[in-house]
Amino acid sequence: MMNNLICIPPAEVLLHGPTKMYVSGYVWHSPQVGIVASYTPTAANVEDHFGLFRGVDQIEAFAQATVVSCGAYNECKKQNISFAELKQKYNPVFISIGQVKFHGYIQEGEQFISIGQIQFYKFRQIVCDGRIYKVPAGFDINAYFSHYTEQQLLQYELPEGFTLVAELFEVTGRALKKLT
Repeated sequence: MMNNLICIPPAEVLLHGPTKMYVSGYVWHSPQVGIVASYTPTAANVEDHFGLFRGVDQIEAFAQATVVSCGAYNECKKQNISFAELKQKYNPVFISIGQVKFHGYIQEGEQFISIGQIQFYKFRQIVCDGRIYKVPAGFDINAYFSHYTEQQLLQYELPEGFTLVAELFEVTGRALKKLT
């Protein structure tokens, strides 16, 4: 079994279809602490919305990157099963969100990262707080996050040029057993 989600394709982890998958890659992951994942909105993502990636889609992207991905990883480790086996047994469900504060917006082609801090994980339920940041054009996130630490994640430490887009609190998800 893998030690974290780095280098695992999001399609292997997430149940979402290609038009609703808002995670391009996992760039940093510590299974008990949190995750950093990236996405770049496409023309289809911003169609009929002034060229902007909708706030509700930002929340969905954050939930996929954090509660769904981290929850799936932790459950696979706990049960010693593959992501494919997990997908056959459970559906990830977005239960609730405490609060969201938007500070900016994301346009087509602007890469962003979701930084999620795990606040709670038990009985297939996970709660994360975090932030969404716009990545500076041309910035190599894989190189930067290859030396990132848990302490840096907990402090949302980033170099200059990253723009805070949203703060999210108490994003909660749970894996529900599928009915046979």
